[in-house]
Amino acid sequence: MIEYFYDDTKKELPSDQLHRLFLLAGWSDGSESPELLDKFNLPFKNSTLVILAWQDDKLLGVVRVLSDKIVRSVIYDLVVDPEFRGKGIARELIKRCIQQYPKSEWLVQIEENIAGFYEKIGFDRCRNSILRIPSKWF
Repeated sequence: MIEYFYDDTKKELPSDQLHRLFLLAGWSDGSESPELLDKFNLPFKNSTLVILAWQDDKLLGVVRVLSDKIVRSVIYDLVVDPEFRGKGIARELIKRCIQQYPKSEWLVQIEENIAGFYEKIGFDRCRNSILRIPSKWF
């Protein structure tokens, strides 16, 4: 049985491994500027909680959370290497997030095609309008 190691103690991720994971998952097309690549891990460093999934020294998955640790927690950037999907890694990452702040309301913005994954692990649909000011990076 393949063993995965989960770590919630580090936010200092190697930008190259993190970017590789985003490329593999199709979340990046590789056209990022050198400035953005250099700072690719900053959103993770500045998040409340980051949980990583490793196999030896290979980053397999990551999730980051912004939270007040009491009332509301928002999941961002749950991404798993496509080669390792379907092995329970994403589910375990989310489970470990919720264990950190078990009384918090948990929110996630998703594309419709992955709603079923979150519903299977206990998330309910709610009505919200999302308004935004786009990032200067994308």
